[in-house]
Order: sequence, then structure tokens, then C-alpha cells
Amino acid sequence: MTQDRPTNLWRDAWKRLRRNKLSVVGLCIVVFLVLIAAIGPWLTPYDFLSQNLDARNLPPSLAHPFGTDDLGRDVISRVIYGARTAFLVAVCVTAIALIIGVVLGAIAGFYGGMFDRFMMWFTDMTMSVPQLLLVVVINASLKQPISTWMEAMYQQSYNPIWRNSALIDFVLVFGSMALISWPPYARLVRAQVLSIRNRPYVTAARALGLTNRIILRRYVMPNAMGPLIVAVSAGLGTAMVLESAFSFLGVGVNPPTPSWGNMISDGLRVWTNYPHLLVAPAAVLAVVTVAFNFLGDGLNDALNPKGQK
Repeated sequence: MTQDRPTNLWRDAWKRLRRNKLSVVGLCIVVFLVLIAAIGPWLTPYDFLSQNLDARNLPPSLAHPFGTDDLGRDVISRVIYGARTAFLVAVCVTAIALIIGVVLGAIAGFYGGMFDRFMMWFTDMTMSVPQLLLVVVINASLKQPISTWMEAMYQQSYNPIWRNSALIDFVLVFGSMALISWPPYARLVRAQVLSIRNRPYVTAARALGLTNRIILRRYVMPNAMGPLIVAVSAGLGTAMVLESAFSFLGVGVNPPTPSWGNMISDGLRVWTNYPHLLVAPAAVLAVVTVAFNFLGDGLNDALNPKGQK
């Protein structure tokens, strides 16, 4: 008589995820995006900054599959490099927002009291501020002081990295987007902790004399990971869309660093004559966003115990 294998949450979730065809497609697209962001710029036929004024605004062809822009730059090379920008922003912003949200939400939910009430008030206040307004204020108020500080660092060290304007854009984008992205994670973690902190196994851990920090780390947070993983998957796609939207409005990553948002902004001005300049980055952004949505829906079904059959 064979002995049944013990039930494993993550193995069962992976089996359910594989049965969801749309989620598998989304996962494949996300993995492909990671590979493109990691090694794509070294595989492109042209440098993303290389200009050829004799080949401006060419339509898609074998030499330039996505055509060229008004400076003769290869569009597919810029779209591929823009994937690195989008993925870097999405991962860094989500990681910063996740750390802030998990720490504050877990403490507020586990201990309750005045800190819990204050954190929920502060979270609601942060979510009530229009995202674009907050990002514009942060960029307008901090860009000049950061530029001045980086120039002072260059004068001291003569290291050219301190004169890299893209570094300022990334710092401001990471900071401003993280400040508007952490509240949903905090509310989600708090709700999960509130539902877990009075479970019998947590009560038993308290009876054994374990400290609150150990209980949070060993028993509470591992059981709150399922919904958090789903939220992170959706948050990565949302961060990419936000970065593109802010770059489109001129408060995100600015040229010459390629970003899908600023490429869409440039293409929108001339789309009637050169539609490929708008279609290429917009289509890639749409496909990636849909892929993250498919993956998030699949993870939600796979990690939801009520969905087990």
C-alpha cells in the first residue's frame, strides 16, 4: 500500500496555476520580459542612442523591425532598452513599497491600539492625495536640491556618475512612486494579521512564552504571504503603467533614457504620419500589463484555499 505524499501548499498552488492557461501565458510573457530586461540591450542590432539622420522616420522593415524615429534611432532597440527601465522601476518601487507596507501593516495589525489607529489614519490620508499631484510636488521640490548635491559630490570626487541626469530621474521616480504605492500593502497585511493573530496556533505560541517578534516572523507573516504574493504580482504591472504615465507627462524618466512612457509621448505627436512610433511602445506596454493581470488572477485562484477542489 502506497503512502500518500503530504500536502504542500506551494506545490498544490503550482499545480492549480499550471491548469490556468491564461496565467501560464502571462507567466511566460513576464519571464520573457525579465530576460529581455537582463540581456536584451546586448542583443539589439543598434545602440539605443545611435542616431542616423539619413534614416529618419523609416517604416518597419527587415533592417528596422519597428522602424526608426525622428532622429534615426532604431525603435526596437529603444523598446527593448525601455523594458529594462520599466522592469527596474517596477521591481525597485514595489520592493520599497512592500517593505514599508509590510512593516507598518504587520505592527499595526498585531499590536493594535493607538499605533494602529494612527497608521490607518495616515494610510487613508496618503491614499486620498491625488497620485499625479504628489509625484509632481516631489519632483518639483527635490530635483533641484538633489542636482545641487550631486554637482557638489562631483566637484569633490570628479566621478562622472554624479553628473548622470538619469540617476536623478530614477531616484525621484523610485521615491515618489514608493510613497504612493505602500498604503495598499499596509492595509492588506494589517487585515491578514488581524485575522491570524488570534488563531489557536498563535495563542499556543504565546502560551509557550515566545516573543511577539518570533510569533510574527514564524507564525503570522508566513500565513499572510498568499494574498501578499498576489498583490505584488499586480503591483509590478501597476508600477510599470504608473512609470509610463508619469514619463508620458514629463515627470518620470526623461530622455535620452528610453522609457515606454516618453516613447509613447513622442509618438503621439506624430502618430498620424508615423503611427509605428506610437504603436510599438504602446502595444508592448499593453501586452505586459495584460500579462501581469493574467498572472495575478491565476495566483489569486491558485493560492486561495477556497478554490481547492
